[in-house]
Amino acid sequence: MLFDKSAGARFHLGALIVDHLGSTVRLFRPGGLALALALVAGLTATTSAVADGTKTVSYRGYQVTVPANWPVVDLTADPTACVRLDQPAVYLGRSTSQANCPAHLVGRSSGLILEPLTTNTPSSDGLLRRTVTDAGVLATAYYAPGAESAASDVLATGRVVTKTPSARVAAPAAVTPSVVATGNFAGNGFDTCAAPAQSSMDAWRSVYQGVGIYISGGLRACAQPNLTADWVATNASKGWQFLLIDVGYQAPCTTYKSRMSSVASTALTQGRNAAINAVAAAQALGFAQRSAIYSDIEAYTSTAACKAAVLSYLSGWTQELNSRGYVGGAYVGAASGGADLNSAYTSTAYTRPDNIWFAHWGSPVGTSRFINAAYWNNHQRVHQFAGDVSETNGGVTMSIDKNYLNLTAPPPPVTSFTVTGGVAAATLRWTKPAGVTLGQIMVRSAVGSTPPPLPTSGTAVYNGAASLFTQIGLSNSASYAYRVWVKDSKGKIGPGVDVKLIGSKATIGASAASIMYTQAVTLSTAVSRLDGVKLAGVPAVLYAKAKNASKWTTVGTFTTDSNGIASTSQKPAVSTYYMWGYNGGGAVLGTRSTAPLVQVHPALSAYLTPGAIKLGASTLLYGYLNPPHAGTTAYLQKRSGTTWVAVTTGKLTSNGKYAFSIKPTARGTYTYRVVWLADADHQGTQTASKVLTVS
Repeated sequence: MLFDKSAGARFHLGALIVDHLGSTVRLFRPGGLALALALVAGLTATTSAVADGTKTVSYRGYQVTVPANWPVVDLTADPTACVRLDQPAVYLGRSTSQANCPAHLVGRSSGLILEPLTTNTPSSDGLLRRTVTDAGVLATAYYAPGAESAASDVLATGRVVTKTPSARVAAPAAVTPSVVATGNFAGNGFDTCAAPAQSSMDAWRSVYQGVGIYISGGLRACAQPNLTADWVATNASKGWQFLLIDVGYQAPCTTYKSRMSSVASTALTQGRNAAINAVAAAQALGFAQRSAIYSDIEAYTSTAACKAAVLSYLSGWTQELNSRGYVGGAYVGAASGGADLNSAYTSTAYTRPDNIWFAHWGSPVGTSRFINAAYWNNHQRVHQFAGDVSETNGGVTMSIDKNYLNLTAPPPPVTSFTVTGGVAAATLRWTKPAGVTLGQIMVRSAVGSTPPPLPTSGTAVYNGAASLFTQIGLSNSASYAYRVWVKDSKGKIGPGVDVKLIGSKATIGASAASIMYTQAVTLSTAVSRLDGVKLAGVPAVLYAKAKNASKWTTVGTFTTDSNGIASTSQKPAVSTYYMWGYNGGGAVLGTRSTAPLVQVHPALSAYLTPGAIKLGASTLLYGYLNPPHAGTTAYLQKRSGTTWVAVTTGKLTSNGKYAFSIKPTARGTYTYRVVWLADADHQGTQTASKVLTVS
């Protein structure tokens, strides 16, 4: 499939040195541009050599300086020429004819493609693009991983010398991914370096149904002029099945210049990043979730460290693809990557690929002595059983690798996945996919706004066959993210579907922490989601619990205003805990505020009659406690310096009255007060100080 027998070849092009398959580039330093050339309209191109080992290439009024040893290939004159990104060259024009490409290419050099500008195509892996509107040219500098700055310098030499009116440049058409690669299929397929022309696909359809296409990766070695979303849709409608290939980092123990890290943790991250780019490329071509994407890991001589790096890279690759609803696949040489994956099949240290595509030429179809027949046996195999074969079908000859596919797609996801928040609870609902022999529905959650990426992460919520489940015991003022997967009866797991339950919070404010009996306290709340959105027009419920009670009661329900605020005035008879609540609704989890205590202290009056007496006479200090606490004790105290000392006690009558007869034994001024101590319902209280003068 993807190996180059000339791996490691070195090209010396003037002052530019390019390691084939590598990322080490020493950029030439171009001198001044050549004098403007007389240009022929249309696709005509000319070149002009200059003295510093570079030359100027002109195309449609656009000039760029490149190394003198870069060959120039005119695709108008030779439409079947293979646009090879593993060799330095300048390609002029664009051809969708069947290219004469080898089947086996991996690697990236530096070069340039100049073609008519029809669509604003963004840059991608190893392809740096510039739209030259005045000349109607799309300039693409291809480069090895790590050599982007050198490619940018080449493009920086470009200039427009003759403006060429061009057709309106279209933005890339929006694509809704809908094609699953691969669906349920057992049969023959082929792969070749460049996606074939449509006429070739049609000519080969009677013999093959599966085709491997290179969708992404920094070491993708052939240009893909035919590989568009329209090409995919057309061939999908004709019954073709697709194998999607990413050609990225290679094993660290190879001679490729673009190698994954030998540090396992870094390799895992590299695998994740490669998967992110591959999914973007797949979606741009119209490939939907449930599609498998294969990371091309070329043959290597395994060591313990190299094996760990490869397995870590493929772990990150598979985890990231799975988290995005895609199937993780690996293309490997059976004797190297295949053997290493086989040996780690049951290991919990790595995440094994869902599908394996192994190259073992000449082995019985579907098998390899390096891979246990019991592994990847659930319609998860592609066997490349022959390679570098020239084959003719329908009068069209291509150089291909031959494969046998035995694959089924994972089940489709649930639909209509919703969550309804309650108080410390959430009800989840979904619709199971039709036509699936169900194994189970799996729901998992994570606190916060990010759902668990994999069926092995997060917290298990539900496993079963129902279409509804209520989770209880949720934390107050917390958000939750849920993901649900469908597992079919064969054990394959489809894409996850997410829903978020946004937490809410309710504040509580009291106009006073302590009030006298019969007085009022204002209780207010502000209800909002945890993301800051104010919950306007929702019911806020006020709850109360007497200080010595065990149960909460509902005081009332109040509608929040436009700012999410509600308030009410209450006259508690006893010391009372208050709490505001929002009971949730839609995708918002209910909440409860804190529960502060509003202390209620009885009103305690005091009367001293008379307030002045002669020595030997007596006076009466009396008053009332409201509400009455008949039979409880009132304490008479007298100030002595800075402290109060007990004088006597008395019991309250049925109407809460107390009375103390006071007869001092010496002349002077005396200060008295009466104290009532707190009980289970009320805060303690005391009278104002009363002054008695004895003469």
